[in-house]
Amino acid sequence: MTATPAVAASPIPLLLRHAEAGICTLTMNRPGARNALSQGLMTALQAALDEVATDAAVKVVVIAGAGSAFCAGHDLKEIRANPGRVIYEALFAQCSRLMQSIVQLPKPVIARVHGIATAAGCQLVASCDLAVADDAAQFATPGVNIGLFCSTPMVALTRNVAPKQAMEMLLTGDMIDAFTALRYGLINHAVPAAELDDAVRALAVKIAGKSPLTLKLGKAAFYRQRELDLAAAYQYASQVMTENMLARDAEEGIDAFLEKRQPSWQGR
Repeated sequence: MTATPAVAASPIPLLLRHAEAGICTLTMNRPGARNALSQGLMTALQAALDEVATDAAVKVVVIAGAGSAFCAGHDLKEIRANPGRVIYEALFAQCSRLMQSIVQLPKPVIARVHGIATAAGCQLVASCDLAVADDAAQFATPGVNIGLFCSTPMVALTRNVAPKQAMEMLLTGDMIDAFTALRYGLINHAVPAAELDDAVRALAVKIAGKSPLTLKLGKAAFYRQRELDLAAAYQYASQVMTENMLARDAEEGIDAFLEKRQPSWQGR
């Protein structure tokens, strides 16, 4: 199936969308700018996420980048060409909403990372539920090097990476390689470039085979319970578990397990 533009109005589509077998791949398409997050690209990605959120045919979302890099962060040329407090506030509010939309999406999101993922690009990786990178990929929050601390990328980074490692990335701006990112917990897998697409697809296919209702409930509960203290987290998780147990898919899944057959999910 050929990838089609997510935003048809643009002569050169900023985002490509390819859907097959329950997996929707959204490919950022600004290769000449290393997929820097311009306002237009963020708008296109936001619109695509809003659309797939209610698309029952989509089970898993993959975010990728065209060309030589995953994402180089915000478009600094665009930012410098449009200075001012009001514009800056709108830009970072737009980006923050986009990152939160990934977390709040009722379907798992996998980052397919190659080349560099820096600043807001690193934030994008950290905001996705899972990340698979080629073993030559590099990650950084280098804002400190240009007098602009990566404060918004820090929010996602510190929810993935231990404090000391996150602070070193933020204070030095140094690049880390894929295996360091793996050790830090920023990504799930680092694989040879030739195996990247297969590794992403294998993970997506495995997840897409689960109950969509269970994935939706579980993802939301994962992020919600992390913000609670231990007792409150258990109380909340127990309520989620009870609601999950009452679902048709849970009954079907348990029966299928006991009867040694494949379950038939209905998403309810």
